[in-house]
Formats: sequence, C-alpha cells, structure tokens
Amino acid sequence: MLDEPCQADLSERDPATGHPRPPRREFKARGSFTERCPGCQLPVLNCLCPYQASAESEARVWLITHPLEHFKPTNTGRLICDVLPATEVFTWYRTAPDPRLLALLDDPRFAPFVVFPDDQPDYADRVVGIEAVGEVKASGRIPVFILLDGTWRQARRIFRKSPYLDRLPVLPLATSRVTRYRLRKPASQAHLCTAEVAVELLRQSGDLEAALVLDDYFDAFNVSYDASRRYEKIEQPTSAMRRLMAYRTE
Repeated sequence: MLDEPCQADLSERDPATGHPRPPRREFKARGSFTERCPGCQLPVLNCLCPYQASAESEARVWLITHPLEHFKPTNTGRLICDVLPATEVFTWYRTAPDPRLLALLDDPRFAPFVVFPDDQPDYADRVVGIEAVGEVKASGRIPVFILLDGTWRQARRIFRKSPYLDRLPVLPLATSRVTRYRLRKPASQAHLCTAEVAVELLRQSGDLEAALVLDDYFDAFNVSYDASRRYEKIEQPTSAMRRLMAYRTE
C-alpha cells in the first residue's frame, strides 16, 4: 500500500531508492558516550518512551529529510512519526528523487502542499493560505503537509533543487508562535523546529487533538533532552508528560 506507516531505516542503503546512505560520521560531540534508549534514542537518564502517544489526523505529514539530519539525535521530525504513524519520511537526493515520493505525489487521493515561506516573487503565483486545506478536505481529498526537514539553508536547497515540487502549491506558515526548542540555537525566535511547524499546521487546519498531543510530546522531548545534557534526572513529570500518560490510558 502507498500509505504504510513511516519507519525510520538507517541501514547502509536507502530502502526506497537503493542508493547508499551517506557514511555516518563518528559522533564526537558532548554526550557521544552517553547510554541511549534503543526505542526513543534519548539518554536513558530521561527516557521518552513512557510518554509516546499516537493520535489520528485528517491531514498527513510527509518529511523530505536532508541526509545529514537523519543522524542528529536532536532532530524533531521523528517526533511527528511517533505521534502520527501515517507520516512518510523520504531522504532527499538532489539527482535521484525517491520513486515512492513521486508515486505519492501523483496519487489522486492526496493534495500535497509544500510548506515554505512566501518571501520570493518567483513562486508568488503558487502561494496559498491555510483555507486551501479546508477546501481540500471538503472535496474529499487528503491534505498533505510536505515539510523540508533540515537547516534553513538545507531546506532552501531542497526547495530550489527539487523540480518535482515546482507544480505544488506553497503554504507559508503564518503564526505568532516563538520557538520553545532548547537543543539548537535558531537564527530567530520565529524560526520553529520541524515538530513545532507540524503542530501549528495541524492546529490551524482543524486537527486539534493531534496538534495538542504532538505539542506535548515535543515538550516532553525538549525538556527531557535538555535535562539529560546537564546530567539531571527529571524526578517529577511535567504537565505535558502527565497529559501524555493520561492520553495513553484512555
């Protein structure tokens, strides 16, 4: 089936294209010798697994991920996969687009939107607002948010160097939200991480429960990883963690 749940595969070759993955660089940053949970990949000191919860949404999320992003433990795209099991993940190769992605783009069930800023005039005719997502739902099709998962520089390269995205509408994220992400220093507080972007898109398009669950899961990840960097054990669950545990038992 074309819409199987996403599965992160970091084997020697990309499972969709058969192309070799970029060699994994030796991880020598602080924390490289930290014992990590095999499930959530967080330091076992503050494992995230007790808070993992799944939710349903009308909209789908497809991630086009820069190859280097796969190996960053601070990547938040995988949080979307955990909460929304129908999420698709594609590794970006400039000269070899994933044939599975191309097939999905041609699938009439889906109406994909490339999530990207509307700051350049050469694609102004493709820019749409969030109301276009509601129109797609009303037509019986499944809206899809295509997120370019990488640094801002990498995302712009993916957007500019992927001709198969040129025919798709561009959906800029309009929000007053400032980032709560603690694990990387953004160029601006208005620059949201991948999971935060997904939260806002789900919320604005009407998938409120999925947005709340993903936002709480992001908060649990953010707090847990940040505490682990300081070698601090979280003794009492945060409000977001308690909500996730209650949601899991419903």
